[in-house]
Amino acid sequence: MNTQTTATSRQVENLVQGVQTSDGAGVKLTRVLTQSLQRRLDPFLMLDAFRNDNPEDYMGGFPNHPHRGFETITYMIAGRMRHRDSAGNEGLLGPGGVQWMTAGSGLIHSELPEQEDGLMEGFQLWLNLPAQHKMIKPSYRDISPENIPEYITESGVRVRVIAGTSGGTLGAVQRPDTEPLILDVHLPANSTFVARIPAGHHAFTYTYRGEASIQGHAVPDRHMAILTDNGADCVELQSSVATQCLIVAGRPLAEPIAQYGPFVMNTEEQIQQTLKDYRAGKFEAAVVQSL
Repeated sequence: MNTQTTATSRQVENLVQGVQTSDGAGVKLTRVLTQSLQRRLDPFLMLDAFRNDNPEDYMGGFPNHPHRGFETITYMIAGRMRHRDSAGNEGLLGPGGVQWMTAGSGLIHSELPEQEDGLMEGFQLWLNLPAQHKMIKPSYRDISPENIPEYITESGVRVRVIAGTSGGTLGAVQRPDTEPLILDVHLPANSTFVARIPAGHHAFTYTYRGEASIQGHAVPDRHMAILTDNGADCVELQSSVATQCLIVAGRPLAEPIAQYGPFVMNTEEQIQQTLKDYRAGKFEAAVVQSL
């Protein structure tokens, strides 16, 4: 890597291991991006990572629950999960696939395992919607593994471009307001990868195999590195062992965030209205499918 690129690489501001918790019907997971980091990592609201090979830790799945005001991105590494929602969408998420759901004005959905044993591993990322789009019609997109563009660098690094653009490769999803970049990067031992990140965009990495190094700062397995926002236009990852990690970046919305569980709006008044709407059945299929 040349000196100029190294000089403009972002560095590790903070290393986060996350909080062990459970969600849904007892699914064990690590909440990596918590509510306390929402401002720092705006427009991202949450990142959950799950890696369980004991069926008791995932078989309950995530039964029916509501959302409003943001998008959920679920990325599967191993296992199979069935999605159903009150907008009438259904999809089976398998290894390497992505489900991109825009909750918008609100819906109810479930994510339930379709396996009785074996490894269940993946991530769910919450991406905020701007105020002007929080009440748009809900939508859902199933992205199969073969429809996620990828490329391999000269040093053998494999890059899957889920969202945004990397290395001249246009990702599966583009969003004009938040401009998310979501990469799944597989580095061979003793390799380097440089991801371009626009100055001013908030960014982080999450290592889920091996150990990455960013400007000499180790980012081990199951750790998130919050990257400095110092005007640098890229991040350089190095690995001495085979490593897999996510790189996530986006343009901050800089809007108020009001959250109550699965609802994310801009004001407390909007949250109260959301609760009224949910209790009045406005997230149910008969209403959502009539929009």
